[in-house]
Amino acid sequence: MARTPRPLPPATRLVNGRICAYDLASDATGVLSPATTFRPVPGDDVVAHTASADLRRACYTTLNAVVCVTAEGDEVWRWALEPWSDERFGHRPACALSADGRAVWVYRPDVMAGRGRPDQWVALDADAGTVLARADLETVGHGGVQLVHPTSGHVLLDVGEGQDGSVVHRAALTDTGMELVRHPGDDRCLIALSPDGRHFMTVDHGQGDVAVHTYPDGEVTFALAVDAFGHGQDDVCVEWSGGYLDPDTIVVALGGETEDEEEWFRHHLVDARSGRVLGVFDAHARDAYDIRPLGDGSWLTTDPSGHPVRRTAA
Repeated sequence: MARTPRPLPPATRLVNGRICAYDLASDATGVLSPATTFRPVPGDDVVAHTASADLRRACYTTLNAVVCVTAEGDEVWRWALEPWSDERFGHRPACALSADGRAVWVYRPDVMAGRGRPDQWVALDADAGTVLARADLETVGHGGVQLVHPTSGHVLLDVGEGQDGSVVHRAALTDTGMELVRHPGDDRCLIALSPDGRHFMTVDHGQGDVAVHTYPDGEVTFALAVDAFGHGQDDVCVEWSGGYLDPDTIVVALGGETEDEEEWFRHHLVDARSGRVLGVFDAHARDAYDIRPLGDGSWLTTDPSGHPVRRTAA
């Protein structure tokens, strides 16, 4: 499996109350040790987190703020999610750094937070924490998944609305603010972008199939229902998990229950160009969601310590 020459951004995990950043640009495998750790400001309960490519700063969200800190624990800036929300559950603000590291993209689930205003998508200056652009969304989301396109400057946002489904948006910064596009079709959960950024992978919100689409127009290249993997529709679902193992291969997760009501899961490899099912894949994962394919032939699972384990097919 060929490795892509594009450097991978750092991965972050919250371990023992600290944001640990791991350098994925190296070829290290096995249990990864953090290249840097960041101490959140005392009193902050971290919801989501990310780190800069140079590992000098981390950004994280709480239920009511976006915060940037140094490795030494100094607060660089704080941007409050106003008005203050006393709701403790049902809303998880998300953050992601742009590919060039200049902007922090923030999804605000303001409706579920009880702020009396629509959900927002905001781009903040990564150095100063000031607003570069913002847009209201026609969603009532609990949380959002943001994927950064490797070359175009675009960011994709999948807003999860619980039982009401999922909505995918695309945005980019312009000279006058934010260019915002809502992707056609509802109830597709965004899973991954291909390493070259020319395709993306989704799973039906009802978990009936997995599909690969062209980017950015969203045309379906192929879609596979669970029967393509040798299972019936009634007893098996496609999990909202997986991704691009390498440019030519995606990982698809299936799950279900036995006749004795014991839950099971299994990962499969699929040719990302043709949709041909290649076979079962042993990811050494503890559950269907304990896998993050990196697009270069390697993937992450989780060690009992909480730190990631980087694995390769070899």
